[in-house]
Amino acid sequence: MAFRRKEEGETVLLSAVEHRRLQLSKTTRAEKKAHFGQFLTSERTAAFMAGLFPDGGGDCRLLDAGAGIGSLSAAFLDRWRNGGLHFQRVEIDAFELDHNLIEYLSATLTKFDGKGDFFVNIREEDFIHCAVESLTGDLFSSPLKHFTHAILNPPYKKINSNSAHRLALRRAGIETVNLYSAFVALAVGLSAQGGQIVAIIPRSFCNGPYYRPFRDFILERTAIRHMHLFESRSKAFKDDNVLQENIIIRLERGAQQGPVTVSTSADDSFSDLTAHQHPFDRIVFLDDPERFIHVPMSSQQSTFEQSLAIRYTLADIGIRISTGPVVDFRLKAHLRDTPGPGAVPLLYPGHFSSSGTIWPIEGMKKSNAIERNAETEKWLYPNGYYCVVRRFSSKEEKRRIVASVVEPGIFGEAPVLGFENHLNLFHDNKHGLPEPLARGLAVFLNMTAVDEQFRRFSGHTQVNATDLRLMRYPSRDALIQLGEWAASQGTLSQDQIDQARNTERMKEKNDSIGAAKQIILSLGLPRAQQNERSALCLLALLNLTPGKAWADAENPLIGITPIMDWAREHYGKDYAPNTRETVRRQTMHQFCDAGVALYNPDRPDRPVNSPKAVYQIEPAALDLLRTFGSPAWHQNLVAYLAKCETLVAKYAKERDQNRIPVEIAPGQQITISPGEHSELIRAIIEDFAPRFAPGSVLVYAGDTGDKWGYFDAALLAELGVDVDSHGKMPDVVLHYATKNWLVLVESVTSHGPVDGKRHAELADLFASSTAGLVYVTAFPNRAIMGRYLAEIAWETEVWVADAPSHLIHFNGERFLGPYSSP
Repeated sequence: MAFRRKEEGETVLLSAVEHRRLQLSKTTRAEKKAHFGQFLTSERTAAFMAGLFPDGGGDCRLLDAGAGIGSLSAAFLDRWRNGGLHFQRVEIDAFELDHNLIEYLSATLTKFDGKGDFFVNIREEDFIHCAVESLTGDLFSSPLKHFTHAILNPPYKKINSNSAHRLALRRAGIETVNLYSAFVALAVGLSAQGGQIVAIIPRSFCNGPYYRPFRDFILERTAIRHMHLFESRSKAFKDDNVLQENIIIRLERGAQQGPVTVSTSADDSFSDLTAHQHPFDRIVFLDDPERFIHVPMSSQQSTFEQSLAIRYTLADIGIRISTGPVVDFRLKAHLRDTPGPGAVPLLYPGHFSSSGTIWPIEGMKKSNAIERNAETEKWLYPNGYYCVVRRFSSKEEKRRIVASVVEPGIFGEAPVLGFENHLNLFHDNKHGLPEPLARGLAVFLNMTAVDEQFRRFSGHTQVNATDLRLMRYPSRDALIQLGEWAASQGTLSQDQIDQARNTERMKEKNDSIGAAKQIILSLGLPRAQQNERSALCLLALLNLTPGKAWADAENPLIGITPIMDWAREHYGKDYAPNTRETVRRQTMHQFCDAGVALYNPDRPDRPVNSPKAVYQIEPAALDLLRTFGSPAWHQNLVAYLAKCETLVAKYAKERDQNRIPVEIAPGQQITISPGEHSELIRAIIEDFAPRFAPGSVLVYAGDTGDKWGYFDAALLAELGVDVDSHGKMPDVVLHYATKNWLVLVESVTSHGPVDGKRHAELADLFASSTAGLVYVTAFPNRAIMGRYLAEIAWETEVWVADAPSHLIHFNGERFLGPYSSP
């Protein structure tokens, strides 16, 4: 039976499945949709998703988890029955937990039966628990066979840190914060080698610290083949009024990563579909430790990719960023509607507009001031120039990043300011910035190109401090010049702001050095070689003098001393004679190991210590570097790297062979870098925690090779603490849920014991914690402990690994537990 409906003036023929979906969307209560976290897939979206699978033969085992009424499976089977897929046999496992949908699901799928080549298993059970039991080899469960295909519209719902789902996922080595990412991760885990997974999911996983473990999980186990983005937030699930930016993604299990197809359409009609293929280094940047997933909307390089001037981190330019420290509901007793004696300005996003800072605002629903006293002092910043970016925007707002300058003169004689938690604050170690720097930073952040770049990896309305921290910026000097120009112009229009980046103010004198650094990074050399010295060596190998085009790069034979002389002559860098060994051992040796340079190519048998030793750029590397800055660069780079194992990868493989396994929960293991420090970390987690914090959950474990060896950022955030990679984290953080304590353990082998200074640092870092704080110093043995006894802070604990059943308490009114701040 066919059905019809009116859509934008046209009569559309509907299948019975689509008609049923529309009826259910209208009649199902919003509370029930929220409870299950699921919204049914439209017929056109389902058909598009089914069309993304490559053709195949033999037997197909299809997973449809969160199957609903079977729209996705029906689209897949329609394509198969109509000859678009050439399987001899198809078997489906369809999981659906909502009992009221089982009847519809059965009706949808059984219509494809009748030829003896189709089998369906409708499972009215919890997919997460079933999948975890299968992956972990539960003795009392029937294991699922590996799937060749999976098609998913998983539920969207947050997972609490101590929920049954979260604990089950950890058993399978999956750490994530939402049902949708859990379903995709489990589908990947259940897929056979070469298995194809197509899913429509929120785009929020592409960035942010909470989804970092999920990004790592899929990037390490799959290749991204296709991503589709809907340009309108409201169209993908318009019948359910869902304003969520969604992405359709196709993954291939166990495949080598190659170029990625990115397609876009305005809505689920796909009538204006466009598609481009991109090298993977435009999707996940090689130098991004957070592994954000970018979705480029054009085949052309973005302003950021083209610019050699926008390459600096905030640390490079001496700026820090934090979320506003004043959480108003926690300090409610100290808030004031209007300023008065003993109160200082409190700033919310509503105090900022395109015309500047407006304070106070009469009749504002939020407070204008906060009392300055012993309770609030640590949350206040000295009055000065700051740049602020609001953390939230409305779903359909055109811009995500909106920056403003805090102008101190507006606040009269106020010595300090309060910044509310809905602001991101750029500062200089909790102090103001020079006025030109603050103004230049705001102009840069308000450029349309910056907002467009941000939207490439951010699919939600929140602008996190971490996102802004990981972006690249112009140099400090360039920002100051931009700020001086902005101050002379008065109120700037958007056109003026956007045109500012094309002026000489945004250009760098040493673009060649900057470009060489970028190349070294792209070639995969370790961080120790990502510096000016190595950049000048690369330029010398190419005889690339200032102003010379990359296409004109040469390949001279050149020795160490001539390289240093060349750098002095052409770039004004005067290296001392005793720098020769540094250049040889810390740059040229690695260039040769990475295959970028050749050693004595004119005479390979030349003695190692010969004063006539020379280097030359490797021919394939020369061909590649001659294309730098051209449209062919990214494609050539991908092809080059595919043929040449990077030195980073080579070193990483060597390190991985010696990594130390640590069991953080029954059946769940991580590995950390080898060394004495890591051995003590393992002892803290495996010996200290079970004895003195039984049943505790690991929140964080540091690693000498990777600052975040393990980090459950979501759990820490639930406990009121939001930290970033620049925070001075302790070596191990445990949540002792039974007593609601955060146990902060410092390994003496890293930065010493918890002394008075370290105690104050940790107290400040975890000041917003809703859990009590317990401070512990761990020692490998008592001999080492003896060296530090005079430094250990009072009201802390000491644990020694070679006597693991004992704990030493330093003064205080009780043996083990948190203390209130003085």
